[in-house]
Amino acid sequence: MKMNYIKKLILIVPTLLIVSCTDDLDQTPIDPDSFTETNVFATADEAKGALAKLYASLALTGQQGPAGQADITGIDEGTSQYSRLLFSLNELTTDNAVVGWGDPGLPNLHAMNWGAGNDFTTGMYYRLAQEVSFANSFIENAAALNDNAEVEAFIAEARFLRAFAYFNLLDLYGNVPLVTVISTELPEQSSRADIFNFVESELLEISDVLKESGANEYGRVDRVAAWALLSKLYLNAEVWAGEDHYTDAITYAKLAINSSYSINTNDTNGNGSAYDELFLADNNSNGAQNEFIFALNFDGNNSRTYGGTTFLVHAAIGGSMDAFNFGVNGGWSGLRTTKALVNKFDYSVTTTDADGNPTEWADARAMFYTDEQNLEINTISNTFTDGYAITKFKNIDSQGAAGSDAGGDFVDTDLPLIRVAEIYLTYAEAVLRGGSGGDLSTATGYVNELRARAFGSTAGNIASGDLSLDFILDERARELYWEGQRRTDLVRYNDFTTGNYLWPFKGGSKSGTAVDDFRKLFPLPSNIILINPNLTQNTGY
Repeated sequence: MKMNYIKKLILIVPTLLIVSCTDDLDQTPIDPDSFTETNVFATADEAKGALAKLYASLALTGQQGPAGQADITGIDEGTSQYSRLLFSLNELTTDNAVVGWGDPGLPNLHAMNWGAGNDFTTGMYYRLAQEVSFANSFIENAAALNDNAEVEAFIAEARFLRAFAYFNLLDLYGNVPLVTVISTELPEQSSRADIFNFVESELLEISDVLKESGANEYGRVDRVAAWALLSKLYLNAEVWAGEDHYTDAITYAKLAINSSYSINTNDTNGNGSAYDELFLADNNSNGAQNEFIFALNFDGNNSRTYGGTTFLVHAAIGGSMDAFNFGVNGGWSGLRTTKALVNKFDYSVTTTDADGNPTEWADARAMFYTDEQNLEINTISNTFTDGYAITKFKNIDSQGAAGSDAGGDFVDTDLPLIRVAEIYLTYAEAVLRGGSGGDLSTATGYVNELRARAFGSTAGNIASGDLSLDFILDERARELYWEGQRRTDLVRYNDFTTGNYLWPFKGGSKSGTAVDDFRKLFPLPSNIILINPNLTQNTGY
């Protein structure tokens, strides 16, 4: 049975945690506009137990799991899980994914016509705000345990998780309240630049307090996570803060790359590529964990949710797909992809069908199910066979055994939020954008490491002259699809809203169309605008 720090503590310390649920989303928002009560921790052990809730708030959805005593009400509990919401906002709004379900607000995401009352944009705001609230409470209470080095490290982890929440708020919503202490006062709105500066300063301050590279328990962050998140922050600085920080992006990418973390090349199942090992049920032990700088951890018996990888596995199965091959008891006939993502792998097609559509690829990252599936999507509907299916996430281990939940409902597979491969591509992009301290040859070498893993040979390697910003954007699509990155990438390249790059049903048009630039940000929930007169809604909403 797969267990780790977070999963064990979720089970044994609920009475020590900062336990709080919001009221209905239509009535009472949570932090930054209201705050939870707190527990004062008497010992370092109690502080460690409470720290688990901060991690669990991103992985799970409430105190009972998989449903019951939800942290956030007014939205389906499974839908309210962080990474499921991240998928909805950062993948379903792009060329990477479609879903035909008719949940209120869901069809609006791919059509790019959401409003300020959208369940998914609202749910994500509250999920992240709750994480800030839990972190603020933890930091204040744990600080009372004076002169305890272990607790200082716990506080640094809490500050990282708070900075990570604000990193997401910065990306998704822009100008949000910046709240770092427990208060009942309605907060003022901070500028996007202020949020950027806060995240930067927090990560810089805690990087030396967090444990050394690889020294923490699996499931908890160390200083490499701070370096990696800084590199991501700096890569987006022109969009988020109006400043060029590409040299800084290179500096912190190098620190993360030169740490104890490394690209997984362990082809345990012997299929010729180690890429798929990253998304299997034993990715906490098959070698993939060495690539995961920050991951959400799941266990089919001990940390159950209808979000996380349970969502990514079940929702991607339908049509003629056999759920048994994915280690679960059935599919939800939901998620597929557009031909725009499939076409990113055109250079590696080895087999086509009678209509000339690709069915097999030399690049092992092209994890598409094509049997009885149409490459073209005629309408965004419940017709699962419209669009190729994705087979990237599975609840089977490297030897083909199903995950620990005997019923096949819940998934063991952990979900990387930051992994070394992404930092390779961050380094390469920052070099191409003019950052100093790096070089094109090294950047090409990093890209070729990823492609050699994907091909199982050097057949897909490129020369330095082939490396361009457009190439990196496409390579990020190939390497990182369905990992919650795509919208952020397209915004950084000015492709998300413009007519520069169109994909099927962008803007609600079958052939794709440009949308208004204000769609680069999601709206603040309409409810908090009504409650807090200090806040101004994002332009366009």
